[in-house]
Amino acid sequence: MGIRVWLALALTAAGVLLSAQQVDFRGEVVKEAPKRIIAIPDLRGAGDAQQFMAAFNQTLWGDVADSGIVAMAAKTLYPAFIPQQPADFQQPVAAAELPKSRLDGEMLATPTGGGRWMSDWSGPPVSANYLAFGYAAILNGVFVAYGYFFDLRLDTPAHAQVIGARYLGSADEAGARKAAHAFAADILAELGGKSLFGTHIYFVSDRTGHKEIWVMDPDGSNQKQITKFNFIATAPAVSPDGSKIACTAYPGEGKPARIYLFSVDPLRQLTFYNPQGNYAAHPSFTPDGKQIVFDSSADDGYRIYIANVDGGGAHLVNLSKSIQVEPKVNPKNPALIAFTSDRSGTPQIYTMNSDGGDPERLTNGIGEAVNPAWNQDGEHLAFAWTQGYAPGSFNIFVMEVASHQYVQLTKAAGKNENPAWAPDGVHLAFSSNRGGSYQIWTTLASGTQVRQLTTQGNNSSPVWGQ
Repeated sequence: MGIRVWLALALTAAGVLLSAQQVDFRGEVVKEAPKRIIAIPDLRGAGDAQQFMAAFNQTLWGDVADSGIVAMAAKTLYPAFIPQQPADFQQPVAAAELPKSRLDGEMLATPTGGGRWMSDWSGPPVSANYLAFGYAAILNGVFVAYGYFFDLRLDTPAHAQVIGARYLGSADEAGARKAAHAFAADILAELGGKSLFGTHIYFVSDRTGHKEIWVMDPDGSNQKQITKFNFIATAPAVSPDGSKIACTAYPGEGKPARIYLFSVDPLRQLTFYNPQGNYAAHPSFTPDGKQIVFDSSADDGYRIYIANVDGGGAHLVNLSKSIQVEPKVNPKNPALIAFTSDRSGTPQIYTMNSDGGDPERLTNGIGEAVNPAWNQDGEHLAFAWTQGYAPGSFNIFVMEVASHQYVQLTKAAGKNENPAWAPDGVHLAFSSNRGGSYQIWTTLASGTQVRQLTTQGNNSSPVWGQ
């Protein structure tokens, strides 16, 4: 494949979709394990707070359900009585302890209280392991949600309570959603997960007539344009702390591709010193955010450089004359870089030390492999590969780097490229042309909860950051 064709492929890659297999990020490919079951009945609001409870409950349920680490108990199975605070729980009295005069009637019809005791939630038909509940009110003009989270495996409310906290927001729908996000984040933290609230997906969109960098929330809301070059911008990258973004842009009129750097808050362009040459692209931040790796033709080839975050002090990582592009530094081991190279004849995924030593090919040389993306555990790479169910069309794979064991995540659904891990290490963003145009999607690594986030124009090259 010619250099120009290959580079065009690398620069315009799109995204991911996943199968029903589960990658165990300790290094094994396994069937999806049973998940802990959580019940979240709708919370009620006192007085003026009730008008905001639909937004609160939808947000709380969605954040927890979308986490990928729990299963949700269906609300249709819940008992009639919904507790609002721990004091609402009443231990049932065994029939043997009741006076004879009370051995019939309503008490025996619902001996466990119909929702008033933990076994009503942990036993059939709900069969939950955990219960989230509470209530909300407007106090002094502030939306206040009182949230509780119980481990139903324990014997009393005092022992079962894992969370008992207040969550505040403005007295409107936005404030209610903010409080729900915070409650959900605490629940997920207790279960070993991580909330995606507050993270952002940066991507390329041509909806204005030019390819520009855009940003949106993880659910696809609040889509906003970042760059306004009025020429081609692509390959966004975000710093580990979310404070900076970088991208590649093509000014046109014969001008070379260059890397541009921006601060996020406030949004403003920062200085980046591009090396001499007619091409510099695919920026990626090091785990400490102090340096950027990228590929450039500054030394009469397409090779990997590392520089200070402003582009100063740039130097070659490896002296090989083969094409080396798309560098990504391991988030747990900054001395290891994944990249794409055609040194074996076709583009394949490699790793090497940050000093250029010990290059190792990870993919087997069959087909073409591009777009490496490290999982936050530093042990797994997602990438696009034409090997597998649809030769000639890219699909997404995940590999355990130490063993080279891999699993195919997408199949029979258009072209899928440029996988991007979420900060929780469980979700991925991707772009796919399965619907005719390229759009951004998200999914769990199990291949479930696949969602389309964009609809306007063509959208590609997502990257997920804080």
